[in-house]
Amino acid sequence: MAKFNRATAAAVGRGPVVSESVASGQTFEGAPGHRRDARSELFLLAVANMVGEDTFYERAHERDLRYRELVARLAVDDFDWLRGLLGWLRRDAGLRSASLAGALEAVRARLAARRHGGNRQLVASVLLRPDEPGEALAYWTGRYGRAVPKPVKRGIADAAVRLYTERSLLKYDTESRAFRFGDVLDLTHPVAADARQGLLFRHALDRRHRRGDPVPEGLATLRARAALTRLAPEERRALLLRADAAERLAEAGMTWEAVAGWVQGPMDAAAWRAVLPSMGSMARLRNLRNFDEAGLSDETAEQVAESLADPAEVARSRRLPMRYLAAHRAAGPRWAPALERALQVSLGNVPALPGRTLVLVDRSASMFFGLSGRSTLRAADAAAVFGAALALRAERADLVQFGTTHQPVRFRKGDPLLRVVERFGDLGGTNTAQALPRPRPRRHRHRRAGVAGRPRGRPHGGGARSGCRSTPGTSPGTATGTVPPAPGTGTSSPDRTTRSSAWSRSSRRGWPPAGRGRRGTENGAARWELRPGGPGRSRGEERGQRSSTPSSGTANGGRPLPRTR
Repeated sequence: MAKFNRATAAAVGRGPVVSESVASGQTFEGAPGHRRDARSELFLLAVANMVGEDTFYERAHERDLRYRELVARLAVDDFDWLRGLLGWLRRDAGLRSASLAGALEAVRARLAARRHGGNRQLVASVLLRPDEPGEALAYWTGRYGRAVPKPVKRGIADAAVRLYTERSLLKYDTESRAFRFGDVLDLTHPVAADARQGLLFRHALDRRHRRGDPVPEGLATLRARAALTRLAPEERRALLLRADAAERLAEAGMTWEAVAGWVQGPMDAAAWRAVLPSMGSMARLRNLRNFDEAGLSDETAEQVAESLADPAEVARSRRLPMRYLAAHRAAGPRWAPALERALQVSLGNVPALPGRTLVLVDRSASMFFGLSGRSTLRAADAAAVFGAALALRAERADLVQFGTTHQPVRFRKGDPLLRVVERFGDLGGTNTAQALPRPRPRRHRHRRAGVAGRPRGRPHGGGARSGCRSTPGTSPGTATGTVPPAPGTGTSSPDRTTRSSAWSRSSRRGWPPAGRGRRGTENGAARWELRPGGPGRSRGEERGQRSSTPSSGTANGGRPLPRTR
């Protein structure tokens, strides 16, 4: 007779997101608020933090202040965990501003507490693009003045040695930057890795201080660029028609942005054809409409389309379906077949979850606005395409859209992703709890559930503030969703849920990396328990109000739903 493997067996563990079991406060909407621990609060804030962006319940400066305070606390109390989180945010989640600000704030807090060791390495680890050393100096001096501590200087200097090349100087060292390459070198004093980089550093300083010195002999790319710059406007157009035009532009490190200014006129088909070999797949994806407007030939367009839909390139880019959806809506009809193929291939970049999965997609009114102040893609579009992709990739899935009401979204395995996305609608307010399944036989229960959505984000540039009755760090319980294991926890919860606006971003690349413990998970996917939301419709959403505290998590006044799997 089995003693352990029984139908009533339950896994034991602690979830990556931990909150109080008994509410200790109230949210703005009047629901019971459950306070989270510092790790959980920072993790959920970090994966949704665009730095400087307003949300429905928080202004940008209030949100940034909360982020700084949480980072400062954990920098002293739990530095190893924080270091892992910031590294993951930058390398895997691709959040540049949040990781950069977090690293600098962490070092500041550690220096104030007289904690030494690892500070220099932390700063260097989050600077992965050549313009980020200057970005780090601009952040520090803009907030704390020009007295830059040595660990910060040395970390920035290490990154400059690793990132500064001839091509990066040409692309990122522009007049629009407050801190140019020469300023970074002046303030941090990096030691060049070799003689060629030493020449580059000296030229960057001459360039910054307008000394007018010629480009040194050893810098071939910079000399090739200087030769192209000396050409007269009519000679530049003639060069674009030559057979070796693409090679000449590549030798000079000419990006499409540089060519657009260099030709001193509109980008015609010849200009695009010459610079295409130097363009990456993301640059091509963003310029499909420009190709059409310039009259790019069908033959060249077919080559571009083949490169965009190449399965190897799509897999290498790790680009999620939302990018291809945005391009599909912006580009002309001749690109549609290639983008639909790329969109379908990009499903391979979405995790394939075993067992039965419930996917809830938020279609409330607050989702029909831009993802950020500069994005043309609406949050509703991103949620629909990621939710549909997750359902199509899962072993078995129920796809449900919800707002004031809820409706199942019908699909079959192998359906084109775009066709599934077109079946979503606008469902008004928010009533997540109503969308949760009623108790059902064990064989039909879900092993996990996820919400593709975001906190009640307000439309950019609008909305009125109101008073606040909630407590910082508490959760209103208007929705639930899955969150990947937080860095450093090592375990995932059997049965715990919370809402995260960046669920789609954070779950596409799980934490911790392969090889570390994930007790309570299967194939990197945690098991979750659904808990009810609080009030059905968000009153703040209807009124267009915001408070100064966050809105995430679950609560229901201690009335749990029957557990589903």
